[in-house]
Amino acid sequence: MNLLFLGDVVGSHGCSFVASKINEIKREYNIDIVVINGENSADGNGITPQSAKSLFNLGADVITTGNHCFRRREIMPLYDEKNCLIRPANFPEGNAGKGVCVYDMGSAKIAVINLMGTLYLEAIDNPFSVIDRLLEEIDTPNIFIDFHAEATSEKKSMGQYLAGRVTAVLGTHTHVQTADEVILSDHTAYITDAGMCGAELSVLGVKSELAIKKQRFHCPVRFAESNNPAFINGVVVAFDEKCGKAYNIKRLLIR
Repeated sequence: MNLLFLGDVVGSHGCSFVASKINEIKREYNIDIVVINGENSADGNGITPQSAKSLFNLGADVITTGNHCFRRREIMPLYDEKNCLIRPANFPEGNAGKGVCVYDMGSAKIAVINLMGTLYLEAIDNPFSVIDRLLEEIDTPNIFIDFHAEATSEKKSMGQYLAGRVTAVLGTHTHVQTADEVILSDHTAYITDAGMCGAELSVLGVKSELAIKKQRFHCPVRFAESNNPAFINGVVVAFDEKCGKAYNIKRLLIR
């Protein structure tokens, strides 16, 4: 089977560009399941019911999120209504939603787990302890992790920690695609960051002049999405659904 994973989609501009290209990508790579990180899919940051609907409509089977998962309060009920919309599993119990989606394709079940790092981000539950507990509960060998983390070292550590235990560990959050895709322990596909889908000539999808002003003067700035030409970052993971072993990971950069 082939799984398409797209890095953080930024705003309506990113959603529109993904919508215009995704069918072509699915045909070219014979995609069976699509997972998209949508935590920045709403204009102005976060995810809303409207932006989640846009991602589902364009072909997302599962939507993952990250540290902005609860930024927009209107999304909260949807986490409990949609099993295929997930937030980091290591947020404390009592929050809306859950961190795992087991997607039943008939011939195979695909588990998608969302985790968030803690280095330079919020001090939530330890992702290493949480994933150990979750792996004991999941009854399919096909396990894909979206590890939403800031620090390269934390992502590398998680990849090595789960090598041979899961099908893939795919990093998100920094919006900058890394060139270190690899198969670990002859089993687990890994990339430190899948990148983003949105305006290429921007600062993480934001208008460059606004990001520069914020960093130069350290004053409050209302960010706005850049409308410069967009690109798509992501990966295609080929795996044996009978045993959960990944045998290829291909990095995508589509302008």
